[in-house]
Amino acid sequence: MKRFDLRHLKNDFGGRLEEILQTELEVGEVGIFLFEVIDFDNVQKSADIVEASGNSLLNSIRFNEVDWTIVVRKEKMESKNLEAQKAVL
Repeated sequence: MKRFDLRHLKNDFGGRLEEILQTELEVGEVGIFLFEVIDFDNVQKSADIVEASGNSLLNSIRFNEVDWTIVVRKEKMESKNLEAQKAVL
């Protein structure tokens, strides 16, 4: 499990979140991401980034008055694609 503080990036945390999901987490590893909620659209934006990357959003909670925490598990892209194909069948 790794923790990543993205609060210093303000509203521009999306690119760094994507980069971490692609390169800094191993398959099956869990990452905890902390970011500032200047605009509540950031909460949906973070969930969209996780979904688009093929990983699992395990939790999304308000940490305090201005910060939000998401917990993400790195998934194998192949397993996600198989699950999607099974759902279609």
